[in-house]
Amino acid sequence: MILKPNTLLAVWLISTLAGLDATPVRAAMPDIELPDIGDPTGTLMTPQQELELGAAFYRNLHSQMEINSDPEVSDYIQSLGSKLTTNSDTPSQPFTFFVVNQPVINAFAGPGGYIGVNSGLILLSEEESELASVLAHEISHVTQRHLFQTFQAASRMAIPSALAMLGAALIGAAGGGGNAAMAAMMAARGMSQQYQINFTRDNEVEADRVGMQIMSKSEFNPRSMPAFFERMQQSTRFAGNRIPEFLLTHPVTVARISDTRDRSEHFAYKQYPDSMAYQIIRAKLRVTTAPSPRNALDYFNNMHNRGTGQQQDVMAYGIALAQSKLGQTEKAKATFQRLVQTYPHQSQFMNGLAGTEMDAKNFSKAAELYELALHRFPDNQAMTLNYVRASLNTGQAAKARQLLHSFLKHHPATPDVYELMAETYSKLGMEGESHRYYAEGYYLLGQTKSALLQLQLAKRTASNNFYLNAVLDERMERWQDEERSRKE
Repeated sequence: MILKPNTLLAVWLISTLAGLDATPVRAAMPDIELPDIGDPTGTLMTPQQELELGAAFYRNLHSQMEINSDPEVSDYIQSLGSKLTTNSDTPSQPFTFFVVNQPVINAFAGPGGYIGVNSGLILLSEEESELASVLAHEISHVTQRHLFQTFQAASRMAIPSALAMLGAALIGAAGGGGNAAMAAMMAARGMSQQYQINFTRDNEVEADRVGMQIMSKSEFNPRSMPAFFERMQQSTRFAGNRIPEFLLTHPVTVARISDTRDRSEHFAYKQYPDSMAYQIIRAKLRVTTAPSPRNALDYFNNMHNRGTGQQQDVMAYGIALAQSKLGQTEKAKATFQRLVQTYPHQSQFMNGLAGTEMDAKNFSKAAELYELALHRFPDNQAMTLNYVRASLNTGQAAKARQLLHSFLKHHPATPDVYELMAETYSKLGMEGESHRYYAEGYYLLGQTKSALLQLQLAKRTASNNFYLNAVLDERMERWQDEERSRKE
């Protein structure tokens, strides 16, 4: 069951989204004291509260859209983002980068350093520096505390506008539906457009400037920022009413493109080659987000002869992925074997080779390949989790449990990991633990009611397991409190 965002989160989301392209002018109103929502210097909330809000934001995103759960995709985008944040104003601040499986061109920053980028934007990019420019821009919104400035601006709004905006949030939180909330929010925007436009432009200019500095320090091409902006703007000429979401929330004007181009010329010119991981992940997203494997295969067959050397090998990788999904596993296997020999240090090709055995349901052979691959790429997330899946399919639940517990010592849990834990403990006959991990997974997906139901099932089968009962009681109390707060 998909839950609506809680009121606090809805207020944050509506206030922030409204703040991206429309802030109210001050009406002639009596002096009425409003609560101090906060300022951009850190007094709005403590770092711990910001992290908690960020985690809630991320959980609720899972209930609203499809977050890409492929470990190779997650590894890449987190690695790219971390390379950039290392050279930001706040290198010690935690950031979480993730990919949303949506074809629309968009990226966004949320509280707690959560930054999402749509698969459509990654596929639109033509070089890694273009993708890096978008991430650097969103990182700058966080490090310059633009999200909190939006809250500060909201605290200075005319009273009717503030009430309308909060009302829109409450409509959504109460289950009034997206259309009703959006209509109310648009009414609030209509009251007060010009102030927010100026506010937004200042933020966007600063995010561009700081983002370019981050890019240069991180060995990405700052000139890619105006180039990508310009291509997105040009794409709107044929879009009709379907303007890319990124341009709705990050208005790109001729002046802004000119400004970023002028700024980019101050950086020394040099070559910025793409990483092979960038090319591979784009190819993988092309396959996994295509309407069908056949569509992806046709695309790569058409593109295969257009590149040279490494580019052709990446196209061959895309062809092999699509072939494997279509049951043409022998053809795919031959391609992956060649790629593994040519690029022995590229883990994605070894994972692809083992994946052909999984697609062919040769689980024992797949398990052998994953075990071999982990000697070459220790602690690789994708191959570890795929090794778990292969082990479960060959009746080696104890091995799967060992792999998962070792994995969780070094990596954060995800809904997919919790689902594998639940399946593993079920096959080991430990139903109480199985329901516990299903509960954890549902909670991360923003489905707290389903999580509480799984806790109840776990309690029925936990028997006299003191430790498990203690964990279940703690989770149940905390999640029930959250549900009560949401309803209130």
